[in-house]
Amino acid sequence: MRGRAGGKGAEGLGWDGKVRAMSHAMPLSVSRSAQLDSLEREVLDVLVVGGGIVGAGVARDAAMRGLSVAVIDQYDFAFGTSSRSSRLLHGGLRYLAQGRVGMVREASREKVTLSRIAPHLAQPLAFIFPTYQKSGWPRWKLRIGVKVYDWLCGAGNLGRSGGLSRKGVLDLLPGLEQNRLTGGVRYFDAFTNDARLVLDTIRSAAASGARAVNYLSLESAGRVGAIWNCQLRCTESDRRVAARAKVVVNAAGAWASRFSASRVKLRLTKGVHVVIDGARLGVAEAVVMTDGPRILFAIPWGERVILGTTDTDYDGPIDAPDCTAEDVAYVLGIVNRTFPSAGLKQEDVISAWSGLRPLLAGPKGKPSDISRAHQIISGEPGWFDVAGGKLTTYRLMAEQTVDRAMAGLGMEARPCRTAAEPILSERGDSSGLTPPPVARGIVEHYCLREWARHLDDVMVRRTGWRFYHRDQMGTAREVAGWMGEALGWDREQMEVELRRYEAMTWSMAMGWIPPDSPGNL
Repeated sequence: MRGRAGGKGAEGLGWDGKVRAMSHAMPLSVSRSAQLDSLEREVLDVLVVGGGIVGAGVARDAAMRGLSVAVIDQYDFAFGTSSRSSRLLHGGLRYLAQGRVGMVREASREKVTLSRIAPHLAQPLAFIFPTYQKSGWPRWKLRIGVKVYDWLCGAGNLGRSGGLSRKGVLDLLPGLEQNRLTGGVRYFDAFTNDARLVLDTIRSAAASGARAVNYLSLESAGRVGAIWNCQLRCTESDRRVAARAKVVVNAAGAWASRFSASRVKLRLTKGVHVVIDGARLGVAEAVVMTDGPRILFAIPWGERVILGTTDTDYDGPIDAPDCTAEDVAYVLGIVNRTFPSAGLKQEDVISAWSGLRPLLAGPKGKPSDISRAHQIISGEPGWFDVAGGKLTTYRLMAEQTVDRAMAGLGMEARPCRTAAEPILSERGDSSGLTPPPVARGIVEHYCLREWARHLDDVMVRRTGWRFYHRDQMGTAREVAGWMGEALGWDREQMEVELRRYEAMTWSMAMGWIPPDSPGNL
């Protein structure tokens, strides 16, 4: 079914239970020690700090234009916001209602571009937006809005939008609240796997010559002449690395303001998502749910449904945004109001995640009203802060950043090719919209070819098994054994990894676990 993200049991995505050969993937043929040594030997054109989606995009673009580039992250790639989003590539129908036409046009065209260069991670997804009397979202206005939405995509949206009668909406959503229902609209965006989009973009960057090192933090940076002297620290071994770069790109997301050279002023807001079994809410297409001016989604994800998101100011630990019982209750409450017969309870929750939006804004105004526009700021020669924006526009943000960097280097502009060339020429079985089957071969691939160093690297970001499977801890134990064989862990190290993973899923709130749930933590 075209409108369903991932399809029942991940049909059509290449997950067939077999692990095919993946010789096309970039092997990590050099040791980590050798990688760190190489960062000290030469002056880089560009050092990218932050291995989220924007940093990955900058590394890919810069490497494809022939620059010497390295991308680093203090944690794993896609550790932060880039693995904790709503997993949508969209122009933003809500932003259109706010009058931000230029931003919607920009994002809509990027959505179409991503569907072309990464079709395995950009599946067209239909959205049904029911309309109600006196809701603030009148049907006539949305019918005009979705037509404008299609037009803003330029070469054509991923599907044709249109209006729905009251009967048409109920035929598609028989469990929907009917009181004051007037009809609705149906429009198209795309479903993605945010963490996989990051990792595949970094794989593409590495294939073009970029160096990628996770668990490596920037401790300090100072400019001497035309060179930035950067003190790096391996967060595993505590080894110090003295790297030099002509340009530093600060793409650290929620952490971007912590560097002395940074000019970024951020307002962090928190978004919580909840995962339930698809049988508890039978939606074949995505559904838009409203809470006054706010919009939430029910998004089909293989045999699961993703519900969310919240949008509240956040001032807690950046490394571990909380996911509270109140957050979960709020999301379930909106769903139950929209689908009264669903009767969702906390015990229906399989998992949840909490992510931070690093927005460029002051303290005033409601979080949901803040623009998702991006900025590229250069407070000092050779240092570029790239902040704000959204997942959908990462490629364009990267292109504009590399353009600025090349101008700063005094280099002749070279054309950007990232909108034309596929992210991966072949993807094998390592990347898709839904988690792959749990198997030894795929785990070995992640360890040997995709920079996985810890158990959560595989369970959370490379596969999503953490959020998809009820018995995720049983899966984690099996995966730890296979990772141990691939990475040379002894039994003690495997136990350390299991304890680390267990602690992270609790204290770092990487997934909310309903109380008294058997088989979970």
